[in-house]
Amino acid sequence: MTRRRRDRATPVAIVFVAFCAGMVFAWWLQAYGPPTPVTHDVASEVRLKPDAPIPAGSEPVGTSGDIPHRRLQVPIEGADVNSWKGAFYQHRDGRVHEAVDILAPRNTPVQAVDDGTIAKLFLSKAGGNTIYQFDPNGRLCYYYAHLERYAGGLHEGQAVSRGQVIGYVGTSGNAPPDTPHLHFAVNQLNADRHWWQGRALDPYEVFRR
Repeated sequence: MTRRRRDRATPVAIVFVAFCAGMVFAWWLQAYGPPTPVTHDVASEVRLKPDAPIPAGSEPVGTSGDIPHRRLQVPIEGADVNSWKGAFYQHRDGRVHEAVDILAPRNTPVQAVDDGTIAKLFLSKAGGNTIYQFDPNGRLCYYYAHLERYAGGLHEGQAVSRGQVIGYVGTSGNAPPDTPHLHFAVNQLNADRHWWQGRALDPYEVFRR
């Protein structure tokens, strides 16, 4: 009788262990998954002067001839591209920011900067509600983070148009709760076109072309 009970308990134990392992993996993916922005003291750092110096030895990115030439829409209506100069090179918690932070009131509409496709909607500990959007050629990935929420009905694989509202400014993730802003980045995709990989491009250089 004891042996039978042990035989019955074994599958249950295996299922329980597998379930626990799955929960641990899901937690790890959300906390330490694909790269997400690190935000620190945004209120004092995002307001750069247009003539903010670029660190010596740093070469501007996003100006190579293989980057598509297209008219892009700033993600926040009225945002001044000149104010982004130098933000890409700021250091945040020991690493280069590689993005720009655009201050705006909570729930300000965030617009798709280009035509393309929603490659991924991702919730992470650092970035909060995030959007990864591919350009029409699948060569650039636009990254929007700290969103309050997504636009109604937005889903992965959806085709979007330049200027279309895809989300709203917020403080999700590790953004300071009293400083709503959009963390925006541009990456040049590699041959595999993984949404979480690519070469970081300076949004200032990309948009000022």
